[in-house]
Amino acid sequence: MYSETTRSIQVTVEPAYLDEQSEPDEDRYVWSYSIRIENRGAETVQLRHRYWHITDARGRTQEVHGAGVIGEQPVLKPGET
Repeated sequence: MYSETTRSIQVTVEPAYLDEQSEPDEDRYVWSYSIRIENRGAETVQLRHRYWHITDARGRTQEVHGAGVIGEQPVLKPGET
């Protein structure tokens, strides 16, 4: 599990290896990611855009950009997750 707080917003990521979808013999490894966003500040915030910079064990990187998350742009009041 990985966690980082920036400007009172804590983002926690829990990666999980998906063995049944991976094919190591073909150099194919599949992972899922559970993301938790918590507003620890005093103001209401909205997730409008995401940017992930993923680095694997071999040092290869992948960038993911997009609006919101799962097609939504959630609003989090202070203390909400």
